[in-house]
Amino acid sequence: MNEDKTHYIAVTGIVRKDGKYLICKRSLKEKAFPGKWCVPGGKIEKKDFVDTPKDTQDHWFDIFEKTLRKEIREETNIEIKDIGYVSNLAFIRPNGFSTVIVSLFAEHASGDVKMLCPDELVDYAWVSLEEAKGYDLIENIWEQMEKVEKQFNTTK
Repeated sequence: MNEDKTHYIAVTGIVRKDGKYLICKRSLKEKAFPGKWCVPGGKIEKKDFVDTPKDTQDHWFDIFEKTLRKEIREETNIEIKDIGYVSNLAFIRPNGFSTVIVSLFAEHASGDVKMLCPDELVDYAWVSLEEAKGYDLIENIWEQMEKVEKQFNTTK
């Protein structure tokens, strides 16, 4: 395996509801950013699509969106809708693996937040952009939330 061509790929979701954003506190057991506040999401795994019907003879479409829906449902018990693109970034995990993160936004569709994966996420809050400044967020989360806020404010 060529390490220069091998990456984890993860998706994260900036979820909005009534002008507020869902943030979650990472477990102290997490290897990357333990105890920090983030937005829900997770790594894309082959099992997320390989056992589902292909959209063409050889390909599966919308893997980012499908994985984000699944991860948010599994972690927080909520359903999302109206998914869109925010940004992408890369970082090196504590184990040395390269990770590419695709940040998406979505609207809350249904459900009440419950922390269903306590080994990953231990708390949550719905916060305004200003309120988010009072939380110990992973360093890029606030900027991504601000970008989503600007997108929504210019489309109204």
